[in-house]
Parts: sequence; structure tokens; C-alpha cells
Amino acid sequence: MSEAAPSRQEQFSGTKEVTEQHRIDEVRLAQWLDGHVEGYEGPLSVRQFKGGQSNPTYQLVTPKRNYVLRRKPPGKLLPSAHAVDREFRVISALYPTGFPVPRPYALCADESVIGTMFYVMDCVEGRVLWEPLLPGMEPAERRAIWDTQNETLARLHNLDYQKIGLGDFGRPGNYFARQISRWGKQYLASVTAQIDEMDRLLEWLPANIPPGERACVVHGDYRLDNMILHPSEPKCIAVLDWEISTIGDPLADFTYHLAQWRMPDRGGAGTATLANADLPSLGIPTEDEYVAAYCRRTGRDGIEQLDYYFAYNFFRLACILQGIVGRVRDGTAASAHAAANEAAVRPLAERAWHFAQKAGAV
Repeated sequence: MSEAAPSRQEQFSGTKEVTEQHRIDEVRLAQWLDGHVEGYEGPLSVRQFKGGQSNPTYQLVTPKRNYVLRRKPPGKLLPSAHAVDREFRVISALYPTGFPVPRPYALCADESVIGTMFYVMDCVEGRVLWEPLLPGMEPAERRAIWDTQNETLARLHNLDYQKIGLGDFGRPGNYFARQISRWGKQYLASVTAQIDEMDRLLEWLPANIPPGERACVVHGDYRLDNMILHPSEPKCIAVLDWEISTIGDPLADFTYHLAQWRMPDRGGAGTATLANADLPSLGIPTEDEYVAAYCRRTGRDGIEQLDYYFAYNFFRLACILQGIVGRVRDGTAASAHAAANEAAVRPLAERAWHFAQKAGAV
């Protein structure tokens, strides 16, 4: 009898020795930290986080406190990808508002220090949960954790991005058209197998965008494992991984998060789906309950044309994962599990086309 595959919690939690591919000059880094990070005192030791597909992420351990370093990966990169400078800018704008992000310390654009651009932020101590069904918890705790995810995203979308200095962080308007174009180009630059559904979606999605866009800060990859929860309370204390954040339509952000309820069983790069679970007994809100809570918090009457948004988001997720597959091909992927994403691309494309057909595609 073969052993069960490790859970996502087991695969991605914690740190490891820095891989040979992502090794850095710790002496040069320590010199830079000493001159740029307030309160820094060595000696320094460096570990690499197991999770993360895109930007290599390190734990910087010192006697007084720990920090996190996020860097562009070395090697051939897709245009506009791995924007750690944008990440640093958005958390620098959000941190003074009290929105839960780590304290940003400094950005280094000098590639001679460790080989690529990077930034340093506080290491927030808490729980990162990788299993959306939250195994081993009581129903009340599951419900509270899903509710804090909902409340935190609504809080982000209610911020006035111009007042917090992000007026030029993205271009308001035509968000879906620009995103479909961007991710479509990434997909085509990374493609390793012909998928008919992706070709149809590339044509259908931009021609059928729903009207009535709004603009706010969007995270772009908002999900449970991109947040840190309080060590013992169902409270979000930090949202992570702002690499693809911009000014965009909040419904794109929310319905990407909502796609957890519709995720295909054999897709999503191993992410568990909520689609076939007994949500009431688990204490996890139903899709309708979750939508109602978000709408109440953001002043909406409801969300129309959900099928289009699901088609868009599963297409987009397929493009993101195909980009990771392309980085495996090119030798720049940051995660040891990145190759597993290739098997997820086709099911996501099929799921996207399923919702496109429900929305009227033929």
C-alpha cells in the first residue's frame, strides 16, 4: 500500500536550506541590511520559505528579530512579471492605513547586492493555512476564518486608493480587457501543449466583458494561503504576495477568491475545492452566503453575470499556472512543486470554457 501524498500544509509550511539555484551572498546582504534597515543588528543567517511559486522568499534570522526578503528570481523572466518593486510600493501605501500587511523596510534596486532586485519586510509570526477545508478545526472556527477573509478583502476594496498615494498605481477602466490581453500573452509565451478551450477563450472573453466597472486596489491572488492568521485567533494579521496587485475592478478580485467554491476536482495545482464538501456541517459559508456578506460590506445589491467572472478567473488561473510551467521549462521556477502545475492547466481551461458556455459562448 503506497503512502498518502503529503498535504499542501506539509509541502509548503516552514523553511528549508536555501537551494543552490537561489543562493545569495550573505556577507554582501548583511552589509546592505546594516545600512538600509532600521534597527538591523547581525549576525545574519538565511533560510528559504518552502511555499511560493514566483518570487523566491527568504527568512532572515537575527538575534533580535526576523525579517522576510522577497526577490526577483535569477534568469530569463517574462515581461512585467516578478514586480517586487510594485509589491513594496503597495504594502508601503497600505501599512500606514492599518490594513494588515507586514511592515516594509527597504527596497534594493541595485542588482549587484544579491543578483536581482529585492525588498525586506517584517516577518509576521502567525499561522499560514494551506487547506481551505481547514481540517481538524471546529465548525465555528472555520466559519470565523472564512469570515475574516471576506471582511479583509471588503476592507481593501473600500479603501480610497487615491487618498493613500496609489493614484498612479494602475490605470482605472478597461481592466478586464487589459488583464485578458496580459495573461493571454503570458500564456502564449509559456505554452507547452495545444488546448482548444484556451484559444476559444482568448477570442470570446474580450468580446463579452460585463459593463459597469469600478476601480480600487485589487490584490490579484487573494486566497487563504496568502494571508497570515493570528497564532490563536481567527483574525487576519497580514496579507502577503502583492506581486500582481494593481488598480482594477473589485469584482475581478472577489470572484477570483470566490472560484474556490467552483474549483475543478482535478485542477487548481492541488488546491482543494469547496465544490463537493458538506459546507453547513463544516461551518464553511455557502457561496450564496459568502457573496451576500461581501455585498453587504461593500454596499452592493448583488453580483450579476457570475458565469462570465468564473470563466474569466479560471482562464486567468490557467494562464498563471502555464506561466509557472514555462518557468520550469526555462529554469527560473522558485518552487520544487512548480512542475505539478502543468497537469492543472487543461482542467482549468475546460472549467473556464464551461462557464463561458453558461454565459452564452458557442
